[in-house]
Amino acid sequence: MSDNTHRVAPTGHYAPGEEPSAEAFEKALHEVATALDGADLQYVLMGGVGTSTIARPRVTDDIDLFVTPEDAPRVLDRLADAGFDTEIAEPSWLYKAFRHGVLVDIIFRSSGDVYLDEQMLERAQHREIKGARFPVISPEDLLVIKAVAASEIGPHHWYDALAIIARGDLDWDYVVARARRAGPRRVLSLILYAESNDVAIPVEPVRRLFADLFPTITED
Repeated sequence: MSDNTHRVAPTGHYAPGEEPSAEAFEKALHEVATALDGADLQYVLMGGVGTSTIARPRVTDDIDLFVTPEDAPRVLDRLADAGFDTEIAEPSWLYKAFRHGVLVDIIFRSSGDVYLDEQMLERAQHREIKGARFPVISPEDLLVIKAVAASEIGPHHWYDALAIIARGDLDWDYVVARARRAGPRRVLSLILYAESNDVAIPVEPVRRLFADLFPTITED
């Protein structure tokens, strides 16, 4: 490989020195789109690529597909047929595929026991990413998933979610409804933190989540 080949900055998915090149990443992205095209599969793109598409530019070196549990084996099979190396990493929530040194995560249960459903699929936005076309998870759904997934070893999820809030134009009624199912405390904490950083937040979602969590507390 030429010294001039641009490599994706390391993010912890690969051993040092084994990070895929930007060219390999783009090639794998196209091959994923081609493999899944026309297969009548229910999935959306999320993760770092999704965040970069709808919220903020940031480094990512893997491809995250959010799929239904029923379609997860079919997605894995389609990628295997397209030449990807595949494995069942965690039978309860995660399969993996590899091509050109690029990791593809096939996720069918996210943090907070969030599953891909009809509402998410209906709200997905079809976007072109580096010349490949994908259904991309909605900002509202990604916000909730990121807020719930944030941890000491994954703080980028928190800042991805903040970037989604900062972009504005969110359906806050839907955010509240999703937060109630997956992690109301996390989402309330996130939007209060965003407010503390001078990101304008409507009062109503804060009031509704606070009332859900602390119903015995009343205003003076």
